[in-house]
Amino acid sequence: MTDTTTEFTRSGPHFTDRITARSSATDGPDGNGEWPVVPGRYRLVASRACPWASRAIIVRRLLGLEDALSLAIADPIQDERSWRFTLDEDGRDPVLGIRFLHEAYDARERDYPNGVSVPAIVDIPSGQLVTNDYPQLTLDLETEWTAHHRPGAPDLYPEPLRAEIDEVNAAVFADVNNGVYRAGFAHSQQRYDEAYQKLFDRLDQLSDRLAGQRYLVGESITEADVRLFVTLVRFDAVYHGHFKCNRHKLTELPVLWAYSRDLFQTPGFGDTVNFDHIKRHYHCVQHEINPSRIVPLGPDLSGWLTPHGRERLGGRPFGDGTPPEPAEPEWAGQL
Repeated sequence: MTDTTTEFTRSGPHFTDRITARSSATDGPDGNGEWPVVPGRYRLVASRACPWASRAIIVRRLLGLEDALSLAIADPIQDERSWRFTLDEDGRDPVLGIRFLHEAYDARERDYPNGVSVPAIVDIPSGQLVTNDYPQLTLDLETEWTAHHRPGAPDLYPEPLRAEIDEVNAAVFADVNNGVYRAGFAHSQQRYDEAYQKLFDRLDQLSDRLAGQRYLVGESITEADVRLFVTLVRFDAVYHGHFKCNRHKLTELPVLWAYSRDLFQTPGFGDTVNFDHIKRHYHCVQHEINPSRIVPLGPDLSGWLTPHGRERLGGRPFGDGTPPEPAEPEWAGQL
């Protein structure tokens, strides 16, 4: 009998405290589980391999929050002790002084029952985890940290468009962001077939939507584009082969390939992408899918810098704002 019950299920965030402009707490969260926005107090822990963490990295850069919210980058290959700071001198994060992210989780809740995930925001004075609520984290950076946004920062979550952005995000999460994982970690043919079909049906719908407009919602980049981009940029490098999402490569979907290149070439997006971290993480950590831990040499990534032609659709990438300052791209030497 075909197993129809086993399906990949993503755990929701366990620590859902928020950092808000309205909180007046000082030493920790107030009675509503809210911490105050204080520049320099918190550290964002992320991995350039992880799509959920990459969303936070992109938003932080687009909004110019680098001076207000410091960034720790974990090694793309974690072990049984969780995400490691082996990219730093002596294997310790220079600000938090810890070797593993689980130490911040333990400081908050010793018998935390779930896995240690990124992105995570840590309170520097106490060393405690504040939140690992990846869906809410970027929205709060966009709406609660506005006093510390750079001049010219774009409005990534404009109030008049929030209902539409939320609707698009919900569909993209279910069928695309999480859909590739549902296909890749399926334990039955039926579950895989269902996830695969929903993924490509949704990609077809998104292609139709983006054929006539440059961005997903409105005339400028929004949170919706950030959330879709982080999956698309990983598609050919890992999801197509590693997760068996192989009806088409991204490069074979003309509208989505042009849309992805448009975003990749926009300051704040592609310059945060590290393909080496992405490939090594998926192929070396997910032993059940790739027990050999062999990292593929391909695909050819040079196409990410080719012209996309999306300017003809109009739109203004940053709305009334301006792009962030140029930065050395993480992909340097990888394309």
